[in-house]
Amino acid sequence: MGVALVLGSAGSALPSTPSVATTSTPTKLVAFSSCDTAVEGFRRAATPYVTAYGFRSGPPRGPWRALENITEQATQPQEAAGAAGPDHSTTNVHEAGVDEPDLVKTDGRRIVSVADGKLRVLDVAARGLAGTLDLPAGPTAELLVHGDRALVVHGSPGIPADIGWTGGNTQLLLVDLSGEPRKIGTLKLEGSYVDSRSIDAVARVVIRSAPQLPFVTPEPKRSIDQAWHHNRDIVARSSIDDWLPRYELDQGGERRSGLLVDCEHVSHPTTYSGTSMLTVLTFDLERELGTGDPVSIVADGDTVYGNHSHLYVADDHLPWMMPRRAVSMRQREMATDIHQFDISQPGPPRHLASGTVRGRLLNQYSLSEHDGHLRVATTLSAPDEPATGSSNSVTVLAGQEGKLVEVGRLDGLGIGERIHAVRFLGPTGYVVTFRQVDPLYTLDLSDPRRPRAVGELKITGYSAYLHPVGEGRVLGVGQEATLQGRALGTQISLFDTSDPARPTRIATHQVPSTRSEVEDDPHAFLYWPATGHIVVSVYGRPRGVSQGMVATGALVLRLEDNALTEIGFLHHPGERYGGPRRALMIGNTLWTVANSGALASDPDTLEQRAWIHFG
Repeated sequence: MGVALVLGSAGSALPSTPSVATTSTPTKLVAFSSCDTAVEGFRRAATPYVTAYGFRSGPPRGPWRALENITEQATQPQEAAGAAGPDHSTTNVHEAGVDEPDLVKTDGRRIVSVADGKLRVLDVAARGLAGTLDLPAGPTAELLVHGDRALVVHGSPGIPADIGWTGGNTQLLLVDLSGEPRKIGTLKLEGSYVDSRSIDAVARVVIRSAPQLPFVTPEPKRSIDQAWHHNRDIVARSSIDDWLPRYELDQGGERRSGLLVDCEHVSHPTTYSGTSMLTVLTFDLERELGTGDPVSIVADGDTVYGNHSHLYVADDHLPWMMPRRAVSMRQREMATDIHQFDISQPGPPRHLASGTVRGRLLNQYSLSEHDGHLRVATTLSAPDEPATGSSNSVTVLAGQEGKLVEVGRLDGLGIGERIHAVRFLGPTGYVVTFRQVDPLYTLDLSDPRRPRAVGELKITGYSAYLHPVGEGRVLGVGQEATLQGRALGTQISLFDTSDPARPTRIATHQVPSTRSEVEDDPHAFLYWPATGHIVVSVYGRPRGVSQGMVATGALVLRLEDNALTEIGFLHHPGERYGGPRRALMIGNTLWTVANSGALASDPDTLEQRAWIHFG
């Protein structure tokens, strides 16, 4: 029998029966027939939301978007492409074989990192810096690597402007790593970067964009009524160029630009066309960069999950975004739109289905597909309600004729709490909720139409990331807490889940007054099954430091049977602020990488073998 572990609310009874309802809304998309049809649909959809301040009713508070009519992964050894390097860890990812962008990558022969405006290549055997490439100015970059190619993504998020919302910009660089790192091509895009995934040489990049309209605001010589009429006229006179994102490609000594996507490649709900645009681009890293064969839908997105067959993009409607209609926050229901794309073939993705579930996701781990069904873990609570009004659910969806339709749901998990971590593993999954005390629920998800709770364990603290570490064992990284819910410091917990009716916590390791980057980014976690090594970077406030967070190093543990044994802490030379952010195991050497340099250490003694300062 498959089970899922859910860490839920204090003192709540086990939900004994599943709830199968129709609150999840299926949504079918169709393509625009022409650019004239597209621009008319955008104008019609946007006009009701135009105000004297653009697409909002007052001073800017954040981005907007149209919401009407919302119709066992452990880090395994791998071989490098080309010449094989020693056994090595890879980026900690959600789905095995589906790579995710990160700050550091390795193929066992070299380490590639992006930090402080530079891409750096380290030679593992020589333990030295092999090359550096200056990157464009902008926010922190991340990269995907395949063979001798790296795809570097710079994404500037959209920011509140004087009027409405500016959609941000995304820049992609394709880099040749075969010698001194060399730029092959650059693609600049209108729109903010959401996330990306890659399988072998094929990378999928997701961006979202907003219309670029020159709205005005009231001023001493322009009344509110005049500004409102002016802004409505701007929408009425807008062209397709105002609504679709643009691109600029610099490749092979040539530069070209234009609209990123053709109107006929944009899909929209049959009963409503919004104004935000979600675009999925596809790149073959073994070829030239190009414009990514874009496919767009009239939607928004902030969470990406993918396996070998499907890419999912989800959008939870933040309460400070453009409202569906003039109603109070309490009346507006929390919901998440989910869009499914077929990526089973190397070319452009194909939109398959869309749907909506109640509540909001935590992150990509809230989504998982198994045997043709998508499991979705959400928290439901109104933005202005106290935490006691929240609840959590697991909804099961299936694709039917272009729609994601609910086939099963379990409600009542963690009443009065919110989700802190989620992990689904085949028919097994884990969800952590927390407010003061943290029960551990076990769920049987073997029948997608009848998910049910079968066990419970009450514990203090919470896990913010869950990782499988063998049959019937799950590791959690989070915080220990008092009975009143006050966080006390980093806690690593080992759970025995072999009996779903009686899950137990069999080991813990605590580092008081610290926090781990793993809580916010699972890429910062390393588990090496061959030796049982676990590496977690932690930071805190040492004695004598009155303000701010100061890095304290990388905590190195070993998992042996049912015990967590501390090997020690790794500190980078001269590092007080920042500290190691990623850990890699290459052969019998543990590498930790920070913005300032990379440290090679003996994994059992933590004796320094090499320090490479980035300068």
